[in-house]
Amino acid sequence: MSDRFLVVGGDAAGMSAAGKAKRDDPDREVVVFERGDWVSYGACGIPYYVKGEIADIEELQVVEPRKLVEERGIDLRRRHEVVAVDPDARTVTVEADGERYEEPYDDLLLATGGRAALPDAPGTDLEGVFAVRNLEAGRALRSYVVREDDAEVPAHPDAGSGDGERLRSHLRETDVERVVVIGANKIGVEMAEAFVARGFDVHVVEAGPHVLPVFGPDVADVVADHLRDSGVRLHLGTSVERLVGEAEAEEGTGRATEEGTGRATEEGARPAEGTDRVRAIETDAGRIEAEAVLCDVGVEPETDLAESAGIDLGETGAIRTDEFGRTGDDRVYAAGDCAEKRHLLTGEAVRWPYALAANRAGRAVGRTVAGRPTPVGGIVGTGVMKAFDREVARTGLDDEQARAAGFDPVSTTVTTITRAHYYPGWSRIVVHATADADSGRLLGTSMVGAEGAAHRINAVATALHAGLTVEEVGRLDFGYAPPFGPVWDPVLLAAKALGDELE
Repeated sequence: MSDRFLVVGGDAAGMSAAGKAKRDDPDREVVVFERGDWVSYGACGIPYYVKGEIADIEELQVVEPRKLVEERGIDLRRRHEVVAVDPDARTVTVEADGERYEEPYDDLLLATGGRAALPDAPGTDLEGVFAVRNLEAGRALRSYVVREDDAEVPAHPDAGSGDGERLRSHLRETDVERVVVIGANKIGVEMAEAFVARGFDVHVVEAGPHVLPVFGPDVADVVADHLRDSGVRLHLGTSVERLVGEAEAEEGTGRATEEGTGRATEEGARPAEGTDRVRAIETDAGRIEAEAVLCDVGVEPETDLAESAGIDLGETGAIRTDEFGRTGDDRVYAAGDCAEKRHLLTGEAVRWPYALAANRAGRAVGRTVAGRPTPVGGIVGTGVMKAFDREVARTGLDDEQARAAGFDPVSTTVTTITRAHYYPGWSRIVVHATADADSGRLLGTSMVGAEGAAHRINAVATALHAGLTVEEVGRLDFGYAPPFGPVWDPVLLAAKALGDELE
C-alpha cells in the first residue's frame, strides 16, 4: 500500500479523491496542488450568480479551504501549478512564487479538468471575448452585468490573472448593450437567460440547426420557441467566420441584420482607446454588432500534462483509463473532465464533462488508493438544465446516436400534462423516447416542460442502468397523486406509446 497521494487539481474530482483517501486512511499523506485560488466549487452555479439569484460568489464554494486543511488534514497548496510529471522517477515538478521544486509520489491523480473551447475563427483573442469556466471570470462578469464598481466587488486573491482580469478590465471601460452568445449549449442558454434578466439585447449564434443539440430536435424546438418568446434572438444554422475588432468596425465595413426584422442595428458606444476590443461578429448569414461575446462551443479536456508525461490518451482526446481510473501507468490515475468515461449503453469511451461523474470518479479513486479498489462507474448521459422557466432533461441515446452505435432505433414523442387535469397549475410536458427495435430495450429519453422534467428523467436513467425494455418500463409502479402527476405519468405514457410503435 502506498503512503503518499498527490492530486493535481482542486475541484470536483480532485477534492473528492483527496477527501475520501484521507477519510479511509487518516495516516496517509494527501497533497493537493491547485494552480488557482479557488477549490471545491460549483461552476454550474455561475449563470445563476450572474443573473442575481445567488447573492455572493463565495456561496458557490462547497468546502472552505480552511476546513480542508484544519478539519480534514489535507495538505492543500493553492497557487501551486504542477508543470511536469516524471512517471519513472515518480515525481512532479511544481511552480509557485516564481520558483520550481519537485515532490515525490506513490500514487498520483490527474484531475486537471477541462478548458472552454473557442470558435475556430479569427478574433477570439480580442478584448471582450470570453468563456466562463471559473469563479473569478464569473465574478467579473457579474460586476459587468450589474454595473457594479470594482470597490463593490472585491477582487479574489488571484484576480490579477487570466480571464478574470481581462474581463474586468474590459468591462470597466466599455458600455455594453448587446451580448452575443456563440453556441447554444447548456451554459450558453443559461447565460443568455442571465443576460436577458439584466436587460441586455441578447443574440445566440449556433452553427447547428437546433439549440441544445444533445437534447434532440423535438425538445430543442420547444426550447427554441421559448427562448424567442423570452426575448432571445436566435441565429440557428449560422457559422461564425470571424470576430471583428473596434479598429476594423470604425472603417464602416457594414452592419448586422437582426433576425426577422431586416433592419440594421445601431452602432454601440465606443470603448476606450488603446486596445482592440470586439465590436461585431461576422457570420455566413451577415454581421451582428456586439460589445461583448460569450463563447460556449464545448469543453476540451486539459491533457497537456498527461501528454508531456507520455500518458496515453483515448480516441476521444481525453485520458484513457481502466475501470478503476488508472492510466497506462498503474500509479497514475485520471478522473473528471480530463478523463474518458464509459457509456453503459454502447460500451464506448466518451467525454462527459458533468459534475456528478467527476465527483463519483474522484471518490472511487480515493477509495482505491486507500486500499479498497472501487470502479469509477459508467454513465448513461443524464443531464438537466433550466431555460428560463422551462426544465429540460435528457438521458441515454437519441435516434442518431443509437443508429451510430449499431441499434435499430424506434422513437415517439408525446405531449401530456404534469398533474391531474382537474388539479390547478398543470402544464404541458413534451417527452421524446427512443428504443431498440430488435431487443425492445429503452435507449433514451428527453423531455421539456414547466415542471417535472428534471426529476422524472432520473427514473428513466435508472431504467437505462438496469437495461429495462420499454414493456418493463411501462409496468413500473410509479407513485400517483393529483398535485404531482396524472395517473399515467408522462414517463409511463411515453413507454406505452413507444410500445405501440414497437409492435
